[in-house]
Amino acid sequence: MSSLGYIEKNQWGYTVEGTPVTLFTLRNKKGVTLQVTNYGATLVSLYLPDKKGEFEDIILGFDTVSDYEKPNPQNPFFGATIGRHANRIKNGQFSLEGKNYTLAQNNNSNHLHGGVKGFQKQIFQATAFTTVEGPSVRFKRLSHDGEEGYPGNLRVSVTYTLNNDNEFKISYTATTDKTTIINLTNHSYFNLAGEGRGNIFDHQLELFANYYTPVDETLIPTGEIKSVKNTPFDFTVPKILGEVLKDLKDSPLEGIDHNFVLNKENSKISLAVRLVEPTSGRVMKIYTTEPGIQVYTGNFVDTYGKEGKHYGKYSGIALETQHFPNTPNQKNFPSTILRPSEVYSSTTIYKFSIVN
Repeated sequence: MSSLGYIEKNQWGYTVEGTPVTLFTLRNKKGVTLQVTNYGATLVSLYLPDKKGEFEDIILGFDTVSDYEKPNPQNPFFGATIGRHANRIKNGQFSLEGKNYTLAQNNNSNHLHGGVKGFQKQIFQATAFTTVEGPSVRFKRLSHDGEEGYPGNLRVSVTYTLNNDNEFKISYTATTDKTTIINLTNHSYFNLAGEGRGNIFDHQLELFANYYTPVDETLIPTGEIKSVKNTPFDFTVPKILGEVLKDLKDSPLEGIDHNFVLNKENSKISLAVRLVEPTSGRVMKIYTTEPGIQVYTGNFVDTYGKEGKHYGKYSGIALETQHFPNTPNQKNFPSTILRPSEVYSSTTIYKFSIVN
């Protein structure tokens, strides 16, 4: 293995339609290992050391492609790249340049995570290479005009890079030939104690967000941007998730599934999240160019994952860097419109360390 890391490429089965799927393994010189697949540009595994130096996978997921092909809730978007538009769009409808568009209603009456066959169910073209930062895999695909109801031929690139500072970066870019909307994210569920090792109650969460977007009964933002002060959503100082979830157990969501407005004035990359699991000592910081982050505490997860392990509710936390839900229908939210003359660009960095 070179000082910049290691890449391995292996065939990883076939889709139900018979399309071959590839699994890429990226490893840095410290032994941190990231696995990604061209099915859904999905993050499959991330092996990290704990404070004793023992490595464990911290990403919820599956062992086979066929499991990733399962619909929600059997597969609640584990590790997937979400597009064209992450999160919910009210009634699956929006207007753009005087034209009305209708998308699939795949979450009660709303459109969720790109539709019935969003990016998480698509095969991407993949290229593995090594940069000065470390091993990388770039996934590309053309989302055709009209796919899932969205306008424009959208060319998308998603690049994973692992470096020797125990960081991995996801870089997204896209261009379009017709004005459209775009909001890409990654939907990994993290359990810093190790996937399948119970719930996230002992995790300590800190969010660099003084505001959040309240939602109605279908999880569509009301349009208000509200202070987190004096609410269960105040993570401006670290909180133990188990204590917060206990307070929310009688709420309709039985936990957190909300968008937080990050403390930033521009699109420069900045710290959004600090998550700590004290038993393992693992710490994750998330930096992003995005204005928001969706926090989902796995309130309704109930499936079987790697090695047949049962993933129950609260078995992982999803931290989805994003623009806000239902943005196309809220003029006061940061825009997700992409025009032919523009390039969509978004970066999120996950940095890992150890505390004793």
